[in-house]
Amino acid sequence: MLYLIAYISSVVLINYAFSTAPHLDIIWSAWGGLVFVLRDMVQTRFGHGAIIAMLAALVLSYVTSDPAIALASATAFAVSECIDWLVFSITKRPLHDRLWISSALSIPLDTFIFFGLIDALTPGVILTALASKFAGVTVVWLAMAWRLRKAACAG
Repeated sequence: MLYLIAYISSVVLINYAFSTAPHLDIIWSAWGGLVFVLRDMVQTRFGHGAIIAMLAALVLSYVTSDPAIALASATAFAVSECIDWLVFSITKRPLHDRLWISSALSIPLDTFIFFGLIDALTPGVILTALASKFAGVTVVWLAMAWRLRKAACAG
């Protein structure tokens, strides 16, 4: 439940931050890495129910943020969630691999769509967003792989 609350809160807060202080876009783009990690944790726990959490976060974002930011966020998340859904539904790889594969496909699209729609598509923002998102998902992947190896050695 903690990941669910943190995920919804982070989406709402990051959209609010982009709305109220767009000049700090590099900082907010780094924060985006946390949102992807939290989304993966929510998906791990709730499966495709993560879409309901995303919709709740986007409705709250629309109420609290600039509607253009909320729309850009909704569009980017919709595309990345469809990719995640496909990877999680089609592949038979272990969970930690599915998380990384889906992120490798969805993070670049999400980043370019969101920042393109809010006219913040600069090299610094793109590099920061991609680096933070991939760093976050790689940490989760490593932690899950380590737990699997540890369990295999114990068993």
